[in-house]
Amino acid sequence: MGDSALFTDFYELTMAQGYWKRKMNDLAVFDMFFRRQPFSGGFSVFAGLGPLLETIEGFRFSQEDIAWLETLGIFERGFLDYLAAFKFSGDIWAMDEGSIVFPNEPLIRVHAPVIEAAILEGLILNVINFQSLIATKTARCWLASNRGSIMEFGLRRAQGHDGAMSASRAAYIGGVAGTSNSLAGKRYGIPVMGTMAHSWVMSFPSEEAAFDAYAAIYPEKSVFLIDTFNTLGSGIDAAIAAGKRLEAKGYGFGVRLDSGDIQYLSAEVRKRLDRAGCPKATITVSNELTEEIIESLVLNKAPIDSWGVGTHMVTGGSEASFTGVYKLSAKTAPGGEGLIPTMKLSDNPDKTTNPGVKQVWRLYHEDGSIKADVMALDGEEIKPGVESRYYHPSNDLQSFQFCAAKTEPLLSRKMAAGKNLLAPSDLAEIRGRVRSSLGNLDRSYQRILNPHIFKVALTERLRDLKTGFLREYGKID
Repeated sequence: MGDSALFTDFYELTMAQGYWKRKMNDLAVFDMFFRRQPFSGGFSVFAGLGPLLETIEGFRFSQEDIAWLETLGIFERGFLDYLAAFKFSGDIWAMDEGSIVFPNEPLIRVHAPVIEAAILEGLILNVINFQSLIATKTARCWLASNRGSIMEFGLRRAQGHDGAMSASRAAYIGGVAGTSNSLAGKRYGIPVMGTMAHSWVMSFPSEEAAFDAYAAIYPEKSVFLIDTFNTLGSGIDAAIAAGKRLEAKGYGFGVRLDSGDIQYLSAEVRKRLDRAGCPKATITVSNELTEEIIESLVLNKAPIDSWGVGTHMVTGGSEASFTGVYKLSAKTAPGGEGLIPTMKLSDNPDKTTNPGVKQVWRLYHEDGSIKADVMALDGEEIKPGVESRYYHPSNDLQSFQFCAAKTEPLLSRKMAAGKNLLAPSDLAEIRGRVRSSLGNLDRSYQRILNPHIFKVALTERLRDLKTGFLREYGKID
């Protein structure tokens, strides 16, 4: 992708020329949020912020970009000159990458001249939607494994080069222990993992010869792939023979299953290993795993030590995309004095946006667990120790009262006047944030199937502002 500002939807450019011609390039505020949890889950993981801000800082139209736009015959020379000098000059507020997030609350808030803010839309949604989808999928797999050891094996099934790289980064944030993607290991500092393919086993006269050859080169990292020919016959027999020779030298070993009935085979392999006097030998499994399959195997006490997950992790599996959107929430007032809230209305209440410049507050119980997230107008403060009533975003009949032991504003300035304020991404820190946040989230929201629905609410002031818009446009009496 690089940093070409042509990475935007074409209508952003046609609208931008319209704004430019009408001299409508005043300050505006856009919210990036998502409408529903992917995978019918109870939470999502916010990912992709680091590379997004790095790209925005260098987002430019090159001379070649401008020349190509000129060939289209619809852009004026003056507007092309404006694009040639384009550089994002605004502020970006965002949640910390690795935050656990919920529908309808702003994850990112962009304050910028409307042309600049509009041109960023496609980039923001592309980066955040994909990486948040993959990080969320991975966190679900990690939880399903009972917080076990998971490896990301998805390079060959990912959606192109950038898809593979972004997926490896997001998967590490979401909870994998390492990746098979060597370039991702180099670029992002992710541990790289992998042993052998079936082709290695098939290149030798026998499975035992293949395992011995591998063990001679990598005695400390020997995991034998035992399903090339006959898992419970030649495969496990050869692995035990080669493994016992390794153990005699003071090393351990493991086996990997990549096909067949994983529940049955893992149990039988564990019995064979134990009977052979190899109780410390580990079992790794792969083959089209999903969080549902992993959870089923764990609940059925399959003796599995680690998991290799590929296709479903790096593509999203059953969920094609994260439902992130980017909507105008405030614009410059007539006469240019300050910002005024604005709001998109819809016959579908779920598509009606929340107006104004907003902050998101996280409310905690005394034990440190999370109670709810509350959207407030910027400048409102939700203080601990004060009982208040909070309102459902689309159903005014639903509300709750709560006195928070602790409150935390989630949006902070990450870019000022076009300058990235974040240090280079520390993926281990971001990954730790995911695990810490999940530790504060009740397990009812973490269930793979039929999770509890987390509360995202409005303050009374924001509820009243939204109700005023709905009345003005005849949506309510």
